[in-house]
Amino acid sequence: MGIETAADERLAGRLAELRVERGWTLEELARQADVSRSTLSRVERAEVSPTAALLGRLCAVYGRTMSRLLAEVESEPAGVVRAAEQRVWRDEATGFVRRAVSPPHGSLRAEIIEGRLPAGADIPYDRPCVPGLEHHLWVLAGRLELTVDGERHDLGPGDCLRYVSGTSRFRNHGPEEACYALVVVEP
Repeated sequence: MGIETAADERLAGRLAELRVERGWTLEELARQADVSRSTLSRVERAEVSPTAALLGRLCAVYGRTMSRLLAEVESEPAGVVRAAEQRVWRDEATGFVRRAVSPPHGSLRAEIIEGRLPAGADIPYDRPCVPGLEHHLWVLAGRLELTVDGERHDLGPGDCLRYVSGTSRFRNHGPEEACYALVVVEP
């Protein structure tokens, strides 16, 4: 079963472009991202949509935030993005939903993201997308366990954690969905 939306097809195309721009083979990218060649090939051909963890690994290899990568596949940047027009990306494997709240634009140094993590979800990011990236995670509802560089933080509604990019793991032990706002600031 192939990817169904034009945005997903543009994402697949952009991922392939990034690899080619660097002169890498699929094997080289697979080695750097620690992902199988066949998985990368299927993602680049738009046969499957990447998971949040896989997209995180690719962003780390390409030195981009996930939001910047997703903004690169947008048709045109806008000054205002109405709620109904904000880009939403779903990780079918975990149920994670990511909404790009900020207007997408490649030159912006900060962005706001809404994350929704269902009960039981566990998403590890084994490397930062961009070294030195500053994060401010504000929990709006539910509970979230966030481990950054081995340090565990149990967060509830209203709690805000500031951290600089590193390895991270987002877990929701439940019983309800965790909803949070994440402000990301590039160095």
